[in-house]
Amino acid sequence: MAAAVVVLLVGAAAGMLITLAAVGGGDDNPGPDSIDVGFSQDMRVHHLQAITLAGMARDRSEDTEVRQLAFDIESTQLDQSGQLSGWLTVWGQPTLSPPDQPHMRWMAGAHTHSDTTGVDLMPGMATSEELMKLRALKGTEFTVYFLQLMLRHHEGGLEMASYAADHARLGYVRNLAQKIASGQQAEVTLLTSMIKARGAQPLPN
Repeated sequence: MAAAVVVLLVGAAAGMLITLAAVGGGDDNPGPDSIDVGFSQDMRVHHLQAITLAGMARDRSEDTEVRQLAFDIESTQLDQSGQLSGWLTVWGQPTLSPPDQPHMRWMAGAHTHSDTTGVDLMPGMATSEELMKLRALKGTEFTVYFLQLMLRHHEGGLEMASYAADHARLGYVRNLAQKIASGQQAEVTLLTSMIKARGAQPLPN
C-alpha cells in the first residue's frame, strides 16, 4: 500500500513538472474568466474528489477488480490534476476558483446543468452525507456504493470535459479535455457493467 501511494505521488509531481516545463508563460495566457482557466480549476476540484473516492476503494474494497480500477482512476486523475495545476501556475491563476465564485460559470450558454450564474455543486459530485455513508459501509455494500458514486461522478465530469474539448482556446487544453472525456466515457461503460455484475443498479439521476 505504501509503495502504491509513493508511485501515485511521484506520478502527480512529474505530471506537474513536465507541464511547467512544456507550457511556459507569456502575454497570451488565458484570463481568469476564460474557458481554459475555468475548466482547469473546476476539473481539478472534480478530480480531487474522484481521487479521494478511489483512494478509499483502493485501501478498503475486498474486490480485487475494484481495487485495480480504483488504482487506475487514482493514478490517472492525479497525473491530470498535476497538469491542470501546472497550467494554472504558469498562467498566474489560482489553482482553485475563488470561494465566492460558483462553479461552471465558464460554461454559460451551453445546454447543460450550468447557466450564467454557475452552480454550487458540480454534476456528479458526492455530497458530504454520501461521503459519510460510504465511509461507514463495509464489504460488498461499500464496494457497490463506491462504484455507484464513481459512475455518477464520471458522468458529471463528462459534461465539463466535452465542453472544454470543443470550446477551450488553447490546443493543449482541448487535447487534455478530450482525453479526459474519452477515458471517462470508457470507464462509464466499465463501471455500469461492474455494478450490474454485482446485482445492483446505478444511482438515480
